[in-house]
Amino acid sequence: MLNQTILVGRIVSDPQINETKNEKKVTTISLAVQRSYKNEEGGYTTDFIPCVLWDGVAQNVVEYCKKGDLIGIKGRIQSSLDRIEVIAEKVTFLSSNKQAYQN
Repeated sequence: MLNQTILVGRIVSDPQINETKNEKKVTTISLAVQRSYKNEEGGYTTDFIPCVLWDGVAQNVVEYCKKGDLIGIKGRIQSSLDRIEVIAEKVTFLSSNKQAYQN
């Protein structure tokens, strides 16, 4: 069996680092990912997917990424009773949103 997913999308808000009781670093980001087909109105629907990043991956994203940056995430899907999220194993920085830095 295989649980692996790859997403490419833009970060919805500036990532912030948190620390668990065990001193592990973690951040949760929402990734805006457009669907690959147009809807009835002729536009693309966007999904907002929660992604959890741990330790070094979390630190790098918080340090180098801002709202609007385009990133790739390789990870696995994890579900609980009322939530589905992606646990990131690898993040690739694809581009930055220059408009986000002009504000």
